Amino acid sequence: MANTPQAKKRARQNEKARKHNASLRSMARTYLKRVISAIESGDVEAAKGAYAAAVPVIDRIADKGIIHKNKAARHKSRLNTRIKAMAA
Repeated sequence: MANTPQAKKRARQNEKARKHNASLRSMARTYLKRVISAIESGDVEAAKGAYAAAVPVIDRIADKGIIHKNKAARHKSRLNTRIKAMAA
């Protein structure tokens, strides 16, 4: 446990940041799940709409360092490939 005042403050700040980051990660997962469920239902237009809504969210959390930029790119690429395969 933290003993000095500044260590106690850092512990409080870290906990607050951890909760905020967890919230953002959860939001990104929700958007990803919406795209995946639209793909699995076979609705191309719904999948495209969900993908368009998910991309800025994924990019935003990657910019903030919540997830790695390559992980964000991988998610976007794989979802886009699946949507294009549906349309073909």
